[in-house]
Amino acid sequence: MFLAFRELRYARLRFLMIGAIITLIAWLVFLLSGLANGLAADNAGALQRLPADHLVFQADSRMLLQRSLLPLAMVEQVRQVPGVVDAAPIGQMMASVRRAAGGDQLDAAILAIDPTTFLAPTITSGQALAGAPANGVVVDEKLAKKGVVLGDILRLQPTGQELQVVGFTKGQTYSHAPVIYMPLASWQALRFAAPGSNGGITQPISAVAVNADKATAAQIASTISGITVADRDQAVQQVPGYAEEMGTLTMIQVFLVVIAAFIIAAFFYILTLQKTAQFGVLKVLGASTAFLSKDLLGQVIVLTLVGILIGAGLSFGVAAVLPTGIPFLLAPQLVGAYSLLLLAVALGGALLSLRRIATTDPLTAIGRVD
Repeated sequence: MFLAFRELRYARLRFLMIGAIITLIAWLVFLLSGLANGLAADNAGALQRLPADHLVFQADSRMLLQRSLLPLAMVEQVRQVPGVVDAAPIGQMMASVRRAAGGDQLDAAILAIDPTTFLAPTITSGQALAGAPANGVVVDEKLAKKGVVLGDILRLQPTGQELQVVGFTKGQTYSHAPVIYMPLASWQALRFAAPGSNGGITQPISAVAVNADKATAAQIASTISGITVADRDQAVQQVPGYAEEMGTLTMIQVFLVVIAAFIIAAFFYILTLQKTAQFGVLKVLGASTAFLSKDLLGQVIVLTLVGILIGAGLSFGVAAVLPTGIPFLLAPQLVGAYSLLLLAVALGGALLSLRRIATTDPLTAIGRVD
């Protein structure tokens, strides 16, 4: 490492340029990761945070809440399966609301639950849904940013049904829309107001949320007919647009990491070619290939770590000033994972340079010394 640090000091401008490229790559990787994570949470946050292991859907619903219809009696059937810890009904529909006090029409996703079950959301302000008035609802904080306050009356469009905001929760979104939690009975009266819209099902629900292990979930699927059992991750993947958004951003990230590997490999290989004569002289003086390789790897590690740290700092700085309307979520564990990946990619890219060092013939190299 002695030679590595001396060269870093001697050729500062050269290595500053390389470090700047690595910093920009790391910064872009972190920004894309934060955007992907933010979009995922904004599209399916309610399901990602659902305190259930599995969801039971109607068999031909493609694991979509809005397509699934099951009878409320299904909840008790699921509970009777040995190994089931708990089960609770859930209903879903998309809606538009408008404040009675005036304002723009707002898109929302309605999730209907039994407020006494484990599906009741965590309240950040106000009161819980249990014990609230019949028309009481708990809404995501994103609606607060649109001007909704505790006690507000929201009118569903176009029916005009009034909902009173009794509490706020956080991180509860579905299809990029803030969630409104309401009692199951209120949702049933709203969703199936038109005659025949319930498909002949008594007290219809969208799905059953279940806490059980994989073996029990498989037993539920084999014991009860006309249903599909999915774990929470499978249900998240079926949220409209989720897989497409994540697939696009993941592909961009993969290409970016591959490009980073080629760029880092090219930079250090060119530097290695420029120093071939010096490597030959050092080998004649007794320096081993392992000694020279450690110096090269030391430079790669130092430059990559500095670039990653600066890129991470810039990313957290951007996250702090981004408008609230942009879904961006950069968790420290995500930064750590991508930092390790970038470091591994940088070390992998240096393998070409290590091979060049190992195959450098001292006599040939010295013959090229001016």
